[in-house]
Amino acid sequence: MYRAGLDNHFEQESHDNKDWPLREDIRFLGRMLGDTLREQEGEEAFDLVERIRQTAIRFHREQDPQARQKLDQILTELSNRATVVVVRAFSYFSQLSNIAEDVHHNRRRRAHLRAGSPPQAGSVTLALDRVIKNGIDSATLAKFFAKAVVSPVLTAHPTEVQRKSILDCQLTIERLLRERAYTELTPNEMRQNEENLRAMIQILWQTRMLRSVRLSVHDEIDNGLTYYTYTFLSQVPYIYAKIENLLERHMGENAPYVHSFLRIGSWIGGDRDGNPFVTHQVLLYAIERQSALALDYYITEVERIGSTMSLAERLVNITDELEELAASSPDIPACRIDEPYRRAFISMGARLAATCLHLGHTTKQKELLDSVEPYADSMEFVHDLNVIIKSLKHHKSNWIARGALRNLRRAADVFGFHLAPLDMRQHSKVHEQVVAELYELGTHHTGYLEMPENDRIQWLLTEISSPRPLLSPYLEYSESTQSELRILQKAADIHRRFGHAAIPNYIISMTTHIINVLEVALLLKEVGLLQAGENPHLGLNIIPLFETITDLRSCSTIMDQLFSLPYYKKLLASRNSVQEIMLGYSDSNKDGGFITSNWEIYKAEIELTKVFAKHHVELRLFHGRGGTVGRGGGPSYQAIMAQPPGSVNGQIRVTEQGEVISSKYAEPEIGRRNLETLAAATIEATLLGNDPIGDNAPRYYQAMEKLSQHSFSAYRNLVFETPGFKQFFLESTPIREIAGLHIGSRPASRKPSDAIEDLRAIPWVFSWGLSRTMLPGWYGFGHAVEAFVQEDPTGTGLALLQEMYKTWPFMQTLLSNMDMVLAKTDMGIASRYAELVTDETLRNQVFGRIHAEWKRCSKWLFSITGNTKLLQDNPTLARSIRNRMPYIDPLNHLQVELIRRYRSGEDSDEIKRSIHLTINGVTSGLRNSG
Repeated sequence: MYRAGLDNHFEQESHDNKDWPLREDIRFLGRMLGDTLREQEGEEAFDLVERIRQTAIRFHREQDPQARQKLDQILTELSNRATVVVVRAFSYFSQLSNIAEDVHHNRRRRAHLRAGSPPQAGSVTLALDRVIKNGIDSATLAKFFAKAVVSPVLTAHPTEVQRKSILDCQLTIERLLRERAYTELTPNEMRQNEENLRAMIQILWQTRMLRSVRLSVHDEIDNGLTYYTYTFLSQVPYIYAKIENLLERHMGENAPYVHSFLRIGSWIGGDRDGNPFVTHQVLLYAIERQSALALDYYITEVERIGSTMSLAERLVNITDELEELAASSPDIPACRIDEPYRRAFISMGARLAATCLHLGHTTKQKELLDSVEPYADSMEFVHDLNVIIKSLKHHKSNWIARGALRNLRRAADVFGFHLAPLDMRQHSKVHEQVVAELYELGTHHTGYLEMPENDRIQWLLTEISSPRPLLSPYLEYSESTQSELRILQKAADIHRRFGHAAIPNYIISMTTHIINVLEVALLLKEVGLLQAGENPHLGLNIIPLFETITDLRSCSTIMDQLFSLPYYKKLLASRNSVQEIMLGYSDSNKDGGFITSNWEIYKAEIELTKVFAKHHVELRLFHGRGGTVGRGGGPSYQAIMAQPPGSVNGQIRVTEQGEVISSKYAEPEIGRRNLETLAAATIEATLLGNDPIGDNAPRYYQAMEKLSQHSFSAYRNLVFETPGFKQFFLESTPIREIAGLHIGSRPASRKPSDAIEDLRAIPWVFSWGLSRTMLPGWYGFGHAVEAFVQEDPTGTGLALLQEMYKTWPFMQTLLSNMDMVLAKTDMGIASRYAELVTDETLRNQVFGRIHAEWKRCSKWLFSITGNTKLLQDNPTLARSIRNRMPYIDPLNHLQVELIRRYRSGEDSDEIKRSIHLTINGVTSGLRNSG
């Protein structure tokens, strides 16, 4: 793996000195993996892997029929045992290649910084430079930071395949490779480094890639928490410190205070839409684990920083507040009697330990805690840290007040004692059934679901505004209703125990009417999360999620109706008149295709902005973007900057899912850069937001509407109107294997059905990604542009689209994302998956249409952009894909062969494990497959 093979592979690369270290790192890691393969599996296994790799490359580059035939022959003859070895070899090389690439990205960025290069787009340095150069003053910035909300929200992935043990190995390898890149090592240190790398690669090879049991929600919660340890707890405060330093440099003493606007949210353990395993016990487990992690971090940092604070009383002039804090220490060793700061830290450590016990966590520090008062909330802890910082500044110890102490103070403010705000989510139909049962048992009437719409609305409003409970302990409810009520009651308990910030949001999937929102309000009232009366108080945000094309088109009308209800406006007033709206990219894409989904979301944002302004309500948008373009993915900076003018307004939340979480946030430096990008884009979009298309908007919108109509028609015709398409999808992708092999904790469908309508959007996109067809990220575009150009009577249709691409960020982002998807699409490999379809006529008909549309997409993409090859404007990504594909392609070929065996009746554990391994390997290599 490849030394000779890699040398041949890299002969095709341009000899750019900037990328030479990357090529060397990939060779270096590949050689060590090859040595491990020889040692552990033998020379024959090594030769087999290399033969498959070379044949797959030839097929990839030339679509050579002989290469395809040879590849088929090799793979067909593989024993199950040999298949496992080959899959693991390619999977691990793909992972090692990704590590080398991450190290190289960091290396290039550091080189730019050392060289004094201008700040890059997406950095807070450039964002604040632009803001200040545009005359934005301190007061405006202060106002922005006071109300801003930027929040990536981690969500569990139904197709998640990554194991923490493997991730830990990868991070150690990354650290060792970074050590070689950043440090001048002595020969002996270099040998030791290489030995450590070889040891880690051996551990990697001998570590089970797959979980031995099905992933549970508890596992998902624990996996999600690792990213706080890896990145968030340390890097989020770093970003704040950087912003503060930049503002001080520009504005001196006039620099505004930076409120904690960047926070990391989570759905893991609170999202029960389609996941019956998220129960009230799971919800509590998530909150308790989060809280325990936050407090453990604070205790560790307080001990670490406190141990350095040896400032002597007679050498510094401390404040009265610091003296009082130091005096409250429960244990004052004689050697610390004249060290007030150490005593203050001992006091804080004791109170944090007492807080752990008070919240039900375990702690090692149980001595002397009986007399120690726990913190009432995290703001008391922040207050004590502020006392220390103020005292240090009082005696001109400003440098001590910065660094670790400032970062801890920021961490306490951002993460509190709950670590992450956990969102709850459930489907509107579930709420409807629960409320229907409450109605029938509580009023002794039947027919809630058959009531006229206005009657239902009036009844709901009457019950929501009445302090009298509808819920009775003397009535017997169905198990499903009890389950939903237990979760809501547990949320109320969590509010009392951990504070309202622990669960601040409730999201309603598939919102289609104002009734959906009012039903949730009623359920919240029944458990005490909504206080009724003349001046009601809502304990958390109710967030409608609009997902389908129809719902996106009607969302502004629904919100207009909702805001017209006086009582709902009173509820909103208790939430500072801020209403969050979630927009679903996944289901709208599955429903209407890539072009229509993006355009309908864009239009919805424009209309929502108007409705919110009309009712004097502040809009916060929550974008349900997944990793892949078919689910709204793509570069975050460009996506935020491409939003309609006025729709960002300082507040944005974005979902982060699956393997995208590990690729973005497992490595601290890369994680920091991704977080910084979200902050920078929000700052620029809000404070520098302008309308780049101005008077051209009507022309552009009209053209986009026509493109969307044509694209929608083409997509719907293929997916929902073509006889046999469902069979083609089920047989030509690994969707059945994804569902059958129990990947992730959540079922692949919302209902026990294999209908495309019922399939969750994530496995829909994931399946097309694994087969390398990537259909949700591009299908319909070529047909739409071709029809638009042909129908234009003036003959200027193409020129108009070219103009739109040059001037409109929305169009630029749309085509840039599609460009990326087309670069990862491989019709040769997709054709091999299509061969799994048993009906030859159906296979040829459907795949023929898909292949023809792929050609049209590429043709018209180039016609609009003026490029002649994919990713021409993004050479870094183009290089990355070229490096990765020779090691992902063989996994696809192997997967096809394994699925063929599995479906023919070979359902041994080895076959199942091998399929799962290929899913793991392809997912890890593509980095944003679902």
